[in-house]
Amino acid sequence: MSAIEKNNTTHKDLVVGLGATGLSIARYLRRVGIDAVFVDSRDNPPGIDELRACWPDAEVCLGALRLPDNVDRIIVSPGVADNEKILKKARKARIEIVSDIELFAREAKAPFAAVTGSNGKSTVTTLLYHMGRAAGKATLAGGNLGEPALDLLDQPQPDLYVLELSSFQLQRTQSLPAAVAVLLNVSPDHLDWHASEREYRNAKYRVYRDAKAAVVNRADKRAIKETRRFERLISFGLDAPADGQYGLRQDAGITYLARGDTLLIATTDIAMYGRHNHANALAALAAGELLGFEATAMLQVLGEFPGLPHRMQFVARKGSVNYINDSKATNVAAAVASVESVDGMIVLLAGGLGKGGDFSELAAALDNKLRAAVLFGTDADKIAAALDTVMPVYFAIDMADAVQQAAAFAETDDTVLLAPACASFDQFANYGARGDAFRVAVEALPR
Repeated sequence: MSAIEKNNTTHKDLVVGLGATGLSIARYLRRVGIDAVFVDSRDNPPGIDELRACWPDAEVCLGALRLPDNVDRIIVSPGVADNEKILKKARKARIEIVSDIELFAREAKAPFAAVTGSNGKSTVTTLLYHMGRAAGKATLAGGNLGEPALDLLDQPQPDLYVLELSSFQLQRTQSLPAAVAVLLNVSPDHLDWHASEREYRNAKYRVYRDAKAAVVNRADKRAIKETRRFERLISFGLDAPADGQYGLRQDAGITYLARGDTLLIATTDIAMYGRHNHANALAALAAGELLGFEATAMLQVLGEFPGLPHRMQFVARKGSVNYINDSKATNVAAAVASVESVDGMIVLLAGGLGKGGDFSELAAALDNKLRAAVLFGTDADKIAAALDTVMPVYFAIDMADAVQQAAAFAETDDTVLLAPACASFDQFANYGARGDAFRVAVEALPR
């Protein structure tokens, strides 16, 4: 561990956190010639070797978060909460604290779409990326999904950037002049990071503050209020849409995505699974229209794009039972959306780190749909307490055990649904590893 030398004449940026975002900040600062100090609370963070490879003489302090005297600006990785002592001290000293997205917004020369929401933002970001390319526009996507935003600036300038933004990133972004801002939905999440639910919600609504056009969910009254100023505004929802808006319409017993009275595509012709993906598709269509994409190109993508891994992903049908992997349902609202997207009875697999979520909402969604629940992880008991009046619950020691129990409880044409309603970090490296463990366990079942 190298010591940080205090220097009151040489001013530098302070980068807090050496994960994927921290490393992208390091690469960006190196490119633009800004010196920096790097700190991480871990003694051996996963990005330390890469940092030293790209910036051999960088000042690094590991194992403690200390504030040097010569810092003018702090750039913070999303995983570092606002209540960290180093950030409290910086705010008291009136030092600017920003996110990587703030730096991106200050430098990006091409227009960008900003997509956020408690659930569905990765799917909509990816849909817009494919829609842009199908419409003939050079499009790059990243941010909270895939490639960090600052790394996108090191590529040839595109016609359009599409950014997925988390509440963490929005919390520390002062200016965000998006060509189109999309807020899909807001439900309580990340209450272990944010000081309150109000702070979390306010961070999400920041996406609209400096945007030039907006997509709004008709079911969100506050979002409607926040978007009244926009001249270019399109709404979406799962109800019948007014003229120029997006929603669902019925014709001859078939449900269609529609723009006003115009039927666009039957929901059965969309490659993605689940009713909540109908909402995601409608939001993407609305954003694509504001971005100037041709309708035929967008509808082609909806007919071909199967969805992202670990998001209502069909794994197998075994013993007349369907197995669906929605490991990305890392909060209660996402798990509720998963449950509501499944027809018929469900054997639910859930558990992990609950992040302060209210599992009673999950219990309400499962009423009259739950065959059995198999729970695992740190907050399994909390979920069990909420589900106790719905159906008996069972506990598993790991994913293989959970899948084997679920297979035993499931009946013909039931769905075994992995919708954890929790973060994964108590048992898995990430939600992807959790979903992979589910897939492996399902594949091991006899046919």
